[in-house]
Amino acid sequence: MIASFIMAFVVGGLICVIGQLLMDVGKLTPAHTLSILVVTGAILSGFGLYEPLIDFAGAGATIPITSFGNSLAHGALAEAEKHGWIGVLTGMFEVTSSGISAAIVFGFIGALLFRSKGNID
Repeated sequence: MIASFIMAFVVGGLICVIGQLLMDVGKLTPAHTLSILVVTGAILSGFGLYEPLIDFAGAGATIPITSFGNSLAHGALAEAEKHGWIGVLTGMFEVTSSGISAAIVFGFIGALLFRSKGNID
């Protein structure tokens, strides 16, 4: 059990280190970095490499943003097998809709409950 915690920490940490290096060394914006990590997760999922990573690292692979790309690709591929090309579009939304909806709802609740401190320069 301790080994699974260590693997999750190491793999999740490596994904975060890659993102930080893209921003610091590559001088990429956070938006570019997030996009690269999501696309990387989708590509790894498309080649069937992300699921073994999840089996190996557990939460270390399911928590970072690369897992969102995995979910998009996994849903699109699953629905494409059932419904053809239209399944590519509907599959992405079907798999990720609950997470996106939760982010919108909780963001709205947070905006109602807390007050902004204004611009930070």
